[in-house]
Amino acid sequence: MSPSFNRWLPFVLTLSLGLAAALLCTLLHTPLPWMIGPLLSVASARMAGADLRAPSQARNAGQWVIGASLGLYFTPVVVAKLVEFLPYIVAGSLFALVLGAAGALMMRKTTGVAFKTAYFSTAIGGASEMANLAERNGARIDQVAAAHSLRVLMVVMTVPAIFQYGGIHGLDPFIPGPRTVDAGGLLALIAITLSAALVVKRLNMPNPFVIGTLLAAALLTASGIELSAIPTWMSRAGQLLIGVSLGARFSREFLHTAPRFLSGVALYTVVALVVSALFGWGLSALSGVHPATVILGTTPGGIAEMCITAKVLELGVPLVTAFHVIRMAFVVLATGPLYHWLKHRVAPEETE
Repeated sequence: MSPSFNRWLPFVLTLSLGLAAALLCTLLHTPLPWMIGPLLSVASARMAGADLRAPSQARNAGQWVIGASLGLYFTPVVVAKLVEFLPYIVAGSLFALVLGAAGALMMRKTTGVAFKTAYFSTAIGGASEMANLAERNGARIDQVAAAHSLRVLMVVMTVPAIFQYGGIHGLDPFIPGPRTVDAGGLLALIAITLSAALVVKRLNMPNPFVIGTLLAAALLTASGIELSAIPTWMSRAGQLLIGVSLGARFSREFLHTAPRFLSGVALYTVVALVVSALFGWGLSALSGVHPATVILGTTPGGIAEMCITAKVLELGVPLVTAFHVIRMAFVVLATGPLYHWLKHRVAPEETE
């Protein structure tokens, strides 16, 4: 076999396994089959020792599709509506920061790890951004990465299932601006949103292929420029690529990560899910928005995964998206300064 073929074989096998799992989950009518099927199958195979890989371009492509799909919901009417909910979205961002800090104290007590490792493991932010901050501050980057992988897996496995099997779906009063696929318009949309993503990446901002694409598509839609809808097959392909990329984070070494530490992460995730749901219910009572939408907005999951859930289950896509995008930006900016303020008070020995 040629070297180039050997280089691409693990990726081909990963995609093939993910596609087969997605089709099986579709037949079984499981929640989010095009993301959860690939995620579980690839993660299981990786932890069993299979040489499966998903290059960064796969996750970027998946995030681009999701970002573009979400941006098409931001019509002028929706944008005006979101301004009304901005105080609740800000409250959700502050809540996430407090939840992560409280979780660090709990993790430190239950697992015995250093505060800095516990802190960056429980922060409700992007996995790569938290891993970078952990590395800069001398935390155990392997444990931080494992914690975020486990948290996202647990959230993705439980939340969509609870919503779907509980009959909580189809409550979204919002629909995308463009509703038909236009070949020329789709090519223009791809060019514009991809260019925006590359600019955002050049600026070293987090999640550029979600945020940049989302902002570009949202600005077009809010301006009344409706180029094209995203084809169903493209949306499913995006979910598939995100699913295999998440699954590829796991490995056989993951199983050997300190059991006490992973148990602490699992406990924290369960507590965070319950507390977030209660907080979301309270915001719902204050704002008048359906509880399912606000709870999904305050759920401690990744931006792409939770927004896919909102889109597939039709649960207030623009509001959920706004919650997660603003929260992510806020947490990424505030996590570092808050750590330096807290460590002198709760872990002075780490400052020596």
